[in-house]
Amino acid sequence: MNVCIHPKKLKGTVSIPPSKSLSHRAIIAACLSKGESIISNVILSKDILATIEGMRALGATIQIEGTTLRIQGSEVKRISNVIDANESGSTLRFLIPIALVNKEPIEFVGRNHLVHRPLDSYFEIFDKIGIQYTHPLDTYLPLKTKGGLESGFYEVKGNISSQFITGLLFALPLLEGDSIVKIIGPLESKGYVDLTIDILSKFGIVIINHNYESFEIKGNQSYKGYNYTVEGDYSQTAFFLIAGAMGADVKLEGMKQVSYQGDKKIVEDIKTLKGNICFEDGLLYCTPSQTKGTTIDFSQSPDLGPALTVLASVSEGVSNFVHVARLRIKECDRVTCMKEELEKLGAKIDEEPDTMIIHGVTQLHGGIVDSHNDHRVAMALAMASLKMDENLTILNAECVSKSYPNFWEVFEALGGEITYE
Repeated sequence: MNVCIHPKKLKGTVSIPPSKSLSHRAIIAACLSKGESIISNVILSKDILATIEGMRALGATIQIEGTTLRIQGSEVKRISNVIDANESGSTLRFLIPIALVNKEPIEFVGRNHLVHRPLDSYFEIFDKIGIQYTHPLDTYLPLKTKGGLESGFYEVKGNISSQFITGLLFALPLLEGDSIVKIIGPLESKGYVDLTIDILSKFGIVIINHNYESFEIKGNQSYKGYNYTVEGDYSQTAFFLIAGAMGADVKLEGMKQVSYQGDKKIVEDIKTLKGNICFEDGLLYCTPSQTKGTTIDFSQSPDLGPALTVLASVSEGVSNFVHVARLRIKECDRVTCMKEELEKLGAKIDEEPDTMIIHGVTQLHGGIVDSHNDHRVAMALAMASLKMDENLTILNAECVSKSYPNFWEVFEALGGEITYE
């Protein structure tokens, strides 16, 4: 599906979807728990459905009642010998060590860019503890494993995805012995690890954090059922907050002012760009602002890259985005793809391996751009239309279903004019 946006001012109030990061974690913890858990305010995006089906394959019973999940947890077992992560990196990397608590053979499959997303951190662990595994020479999936996870001492590099660390933190408490996860080098994306530890604590699991240099995990712990309501997703506020900075009048409800979400950094990043952020009467919003170029570090927040690239492109002066290498290994290479697509619309961007240099322009022009099958690229480009007088066509726009299935309906409800092609 392609969408053609006829630029209009956006105005209205948006109820932000629940955090995908928290939804994954709460569902998994509930599925590993003794007793029943009720997880409320869940949107059944493709990624969340992948986690639900993955945990069903490992023994959990999950009833879907609208936006509520009623979950009866189970010890890790094999209902199916295949886990399909679809396109969800979180599902794949969280569930690999959990599945290996059970020593029976299992296969992990996925599609599109996910088959190329690295799993080397797990392969190093497999080699160390004797888990057998096979995968094609040119892709990471399908991955077949034989053998089980063991308690012990693990080393994980801090500059790779925190998803590997989260997967271990979910699984290691279920084993008999105690374990240590040592972080090699500075830990990036600390906020995501904080989310994991907080969710685990709610479900009765204790993780001892030694200043993000190592994590101590006692064995023989038990997850306990817990009722949890998922809060709004700060990574999704990014698109509407940059829209506000560029002239929209959009207010966001459902956000917690105090949150463990690492992507809450979007508030400070927009302030650094001289955007006027407000949080009052339970509503979060950004008023129209003359934003100015600045330096932003993305080591802790790779999902904010596409939206902030759009805002920096129409900000006065030059912006330097640093530590962007991890944006290259998401659903697409978000550095190169955002540069290519925004330059079609009149932006001026230079890229280096770990840096983007964005030269602000006052206006963009219309054109045809490609989402590269990346939900965040598609939503960010949609907001770029606010700085255009001509139509903008976004190819493969249905990819927003990965995290925000009704995004285009929300865009229209705010006054956006779309022709579907």
